[in-house]
Amino acid sequence: MNNLLDFLKNNFHWLIFLLLEIASGVMLFSYNSYQGSVWVSTANVTTGKLLEWRSEVEQFFSLTRINEELSHRNVVLEQQLAIYRERMAKLEDKLGQPPGSFDVPAGADSLFERVIAAKVVDNSVDRRDNLITIDRGRLDGVRADMGVVSGTGLVGVVYMAADHYSIVLPVLNSRSRISCSIRNRNYFGYLAWEGGSPVEAYVEDIPRHAKFAKGEWVETSGYSAIFPPGIAVGKIIGTYNSPDGLSYRLKVHLSTDFACLRDVYVVSGRGFVDRRKLQQNATDSLETEVRSER
Repeated sequence: MNNLLDFLKNNFHWLIFLLLEIASGVMLFSYNSYQGSVWVSTANVTTGKLLEWRSEVEQFFSLTRINEELSHRNVVLEQQLAIYRERMAKLEDKLGQPPGSFDVPAGADSLFERVIAAKVVDNSVDRRDNLITIDRGRLDGVRADMGVVSGTGLVGVVYMAADHYSIVLPVLNSRSRISCSIRNRNYFGYLAWEGGSPVEAYVEDIPRHAKFAKGEWVETSGYSAIFPPGIAVGKIIGTYNSPDGLSYRLKVHLSTDFACLRDVYVVSGRGFVDRRKLQQNATDSLETEVRSER
């Protein structure tokens, strides 16, 4: 208390000066119309600028939520579009009409049986065998061999799952092999990555008689239990002969930008469990027959 009294005593003249300045300012702006209008105008500008800054800050922190919503919407739209293409192709084959002769059917359901939203918590693009870690695991319904996609296209396959986290084998891994086809062409091969650029990969084993052009899209073929057909992979940017000269290999610019991957979705196509069980039973049966023959 003594310190406070000493402070007030030593700085009493400054306190009086401050109070007089405040009183003179109030009288100036209260009893003079011109100065008052200037004060109000300045206050409004300052308040408006502060509100504008607050709005910008709120918009910035809401970008994460907006990005999640857009990514989820893109996944849904990609699958609806794939269903439309499939139905139109069947109609065209049945009636022999040229492409684009029919209206797009409405009310299509997703080809996915289950969709689990996840965040990428660890990622790399500069290794030959890159891996991705996501923040969803077995307790969230994630299982090994489930597919992983983003709002822009294909990401990879779940390699292993713990309770709360999972490891994804992405396209950017030398062991990744995913069945793909050229959109609306029905020619298929498998997607492989040889290292190097994280935005380019190759589709191997495209038949020599296949017809296609640069700029056409490559998508998942649906010839596996992991991915349904129609998930975007990338655009053709180059054509080469295979080493044996019996097929083409297509250079593809990937639709997914792995360097800034944040929001992904773990998915399973319809009939995923039944198809995986059937394939596993067939593999086990063949291995048993081979052993018995030996």
